[in-house]
Parts: sequence; structure tokens; C-alpha cells
Amino acid sequence: MKRKWLLSILAVIPAVLIPTAMMAQVAPDRAPRAESTEPVYKYWVYGGYSYTSLNQVNQSRYGLSGLNFDVTRDWGKYFALTADGAFYWYAFRSGNPGNPSVSMVLFGPELHAPLYGKVGGFFRGMIGGEHTGGTGQTPHISFAGGPGGGLYYAVNPHWDIRASGDYIGSSFSVTNNSPQLGNSPHLRFNARAGIGAVYRF
Repeated sequence: MKRKWLLSILAVIPAVLIPTAMMAQVAPDRAPRAESTEPVYKYWVYGGYSYTSLNQVNQSRYGLSGLNFDVTRDWGKYFALTADGAFYWYAFRSGNPGNPSVSMVLFGPELHAPLYGKVGGFFRGMIGGEHTGGTGQTPHISFAGGPGGGLYYAVNPHWDIRASGDYIGSSFSVTNNSPQLGNSPHLRFNARAGIGAVYRF
């Protein structure tokens, strides 16, 4: 009787331990991939100080300072579209012919990417129109465009500090041109630079 009872106990022990051991060998389910908690902003607004040279005005000695504004729509991790507007009216010294001012409206694609830590860069190509006033040019409006780029530093998720430069070409006639010249336009390029703040939303 004792022997049967002992054999029964020995038979129960493997029956209990084997399923437990088998369950321990089953790989646990993978934890779901953690989703990024960083906010994603689709629009950027930029505003800041800007400077442009004035090569389309003959005998100009000084470039002009003014304001530059951008609105950018982000279409992914690297691609965006930008609308750019600028107005320049202030020369640091007198000496330019007339009382020149420059305004421009430009549009174009932008490629951007993080470079290191909070620093990122962008490259863009833009096309649009430019107006030169106060110099007697005829005509005083031209198609304009060119490449540009810059760097930005992320202060926080909403705000960046940005420095940029562009090389904008435009085609104007000479200042106070005569009928003999036939208002012949001449292509000139102006360097443009700016620094300001970007707000993302």
C-alpha cells in the first residue's frame, strides 16, 4: 500500500513540473513599439533683419537693409514649400543714385535636415518677382530668382534662430535709360543675407 502511494506521488510530480517548464520556454509577446511623443509642426513662420546688394542700380555704392518674412509648409521629414517676401529701403550711408528701394516676392521648394544636435540646415531654390523703386528705371519690375540656404538652431520645439543667404538674379534696364538703348534689360545677381527667428506651429 505504501509503495502504491509513493508511486502515485512520484507520478504526480512530473505531471505538474513538465507543463510549467514548457510554459517557461514560450517567448513572451513583444512589447508594442513606442511611438514618438515629439510634436510634429507643419507650418513655420520666419521674420527678421535682411540685407541685399544693389547691383541693378548703376553707380550704387551701398546695399540696402530691410525686413524679410517667410511662410513655410512642411510636407515631410525633408521637403517643404516656402513663400518669401522682403522689403529693403535703408542704406547705411548716402551716395546711391536716387532714393532706391527693393521689394521682392519669391516662391519655391526647400530641402531641410538635422545636422548635429539642435543644429539643422536647409537649401532652397526660389522664383518670383522683384521691384526696384526710386531710381527712374524703366521697367522697374523683373522676374527674379536663385538658390539659397542657411542654418537654424532649435531653441525649443516651437522656436528656432535662423541665419540664411541667397543669390537672387533679376533683369533690369540701366538707370535713366534713353530710347536709343531700347530699355534693354541686363541680368544681375544680388547677394542677400538675413538673421531672425522661426516659429513652428
